[in-house]
Amino acid sequence: MSETSLQLGIVGGYLLLALAVGLVAYRLTDRSAEDYYLASRTLGTVVLLFTTFATLLSAFTFFGGPNLSYAAGPEWILVMGLMDGVLFAVLWYVVGYKQWLLGREHGYVTLGEMLGDRFGSPVLRGLVAAISLFWLFPYVMLQQVGAGTALSALTGGDLPYAAGAGLVTAFMIAYVVLAGMRGIAWTDTLQGAFMLVMVWAAVLWVLAELGGAGAATGNLAGVDGEFLALGGGTYSPQWMLSKAVGIAFGVAMFPQVNQRFFVARSKKVLQRTFSLWPVLVVLLFVPAFMLGAWARGLPVDVPEGANVLPILLNEYTPAWFAALVVAGAMAAMMSSSDSMLLSGSSYFTRDLYRPFVNPDASDRREDVLGRVGVAVFAIAAFVASLTRPGTLVEIGSTAFGGFAQLALPVVVALYWTKTTRAGIFAGVAGSQAFYLASVFLPQVPASYGGWLAPVVGMALGLVLTVGVSAVTSAAPEEETTLYVGLRAD
Repeated sequence: MSETSLQLGIVGGYLLLALAVGLVAYRLTDRSAEDYYLASRTLGTVVLLFTTFATLLSAFTFFGGPNLSYAAGPEWILVMGLMDGVLFAVLWYVVGYKQWLLGREHGYVTLGEMLGDRFGSPVLRGLVAAISLFWLFPYVMLQQVGAGTALSALTGGDLPYAAGAGLVTAFMIAYVVLAGMRGIAWTDTLQGAFMLVMVWAAVLWVLAELGGAGAATGNLAGVDGEFLALGGGTYSPQWMLSKAVGIAFGVAMFPQVNQRFFVARSKKVLQRTFSLWPVLVVLLFVPAFMLGAWARGLPVDVPEGANVLPILLNEYTPAWFAALVVAGAMAAMMSSSDSMLLSGSSYFTRDLYRPFVNPDASDRREDVLGRVGVAVFAIAAFVASLTRPGTLVEIGSTAFGGFAQLALPVVVALYWTKTTRAGIFAGVAGSQAFYLASVFLPQVPASYGGWLAPVVGMALGLVLTVGVSAVTSAAPEEETTLYVGLRAD
């Protein structure tokens, strides 16, 4: 058997295993929207922890992150592994616990549904859904770009980029259409454990080949004097804090993550999950990012735009082992993409189709439409991914910033009963308009005194939400008491 056939066989075997789990889940899933999208709100601690963990671990984690460490130094461990791990755990409680209470009380499935009900506004519901789908699209595309480039690099170009991205897209569609949240959560648990094992195995194998961590780090001394310095001589403290805050708050608003705030079985499940979260994040990000940093001091040829991790593994580990690690990366991308497609489908059916097209749609019709929506969204993202728009880091960073603009208006609405419909509209629309201008208009600066546009936009959204709410009155249909007095059992 050729080396390429072995590698593709290992990756293909993983994809088939995931599809088999999806078939089992399909047989156990009710034909209702709530069960398809939220597994009937029954997830326990281990499954909720690992499904959120695996959902967040994307092409950025396995490829974009090591690429950053290779280019600029390992300080991204501080940004992603430490600061973000702690910040998101705090947000899990601040945002997630309140959302869980409201979801249990009122049966909400999406963030837009919750906010639309709170302010008596189908338009707000549709706006939040439209913004979320707009920023979700490039992040789904990122997974396909990552899959295509990884399989092409692993096979030395024998499998073209388009074929690799198309293969993963086809499996994603089949799997998500069948599995729903229940099957996704089951496979995420297995995938999360598999990813942790494989990334640590990769570190140990590469270090054994290099003579240990001391020798690998010693090789970096000859790179340049700033490579191991905090910021690598390039990034300021404001830049690093901006990245950490923007990513953490953006993660909390990602549809596939935000919906997991609704699915816990109990308050104890939520508490255990967010307390364990930082530990799990550090256990993955530290080894993955250090592999990229160590590669900088090694004689490996990394072409511009290529991913360093597959190239490093091909150089220092056997073909079968490199294929297993790339299968772990495929698991990361699949576990992100499947949840994104499922959540994107729910935002379309619950927040756009039901309110504006067919308010009387049955659960069965919504379930069918949701599965069709998964396929349409995935195919559209695949077609867009063929243009290879920007690097994985650029795509991921832009989407994080877009979602982060929703965070502070949502927090204010959850906790301040005097928030008005005009205030939430001003906060959401104003911060999004500013951030879009900073991304697409060269005349709008990307940073202000060292602080990046996503964080400046978040501050603008907070000021607009509070300021406009303070000078406007609530409409009669706004449920301003909706968030008062809710308690867990």
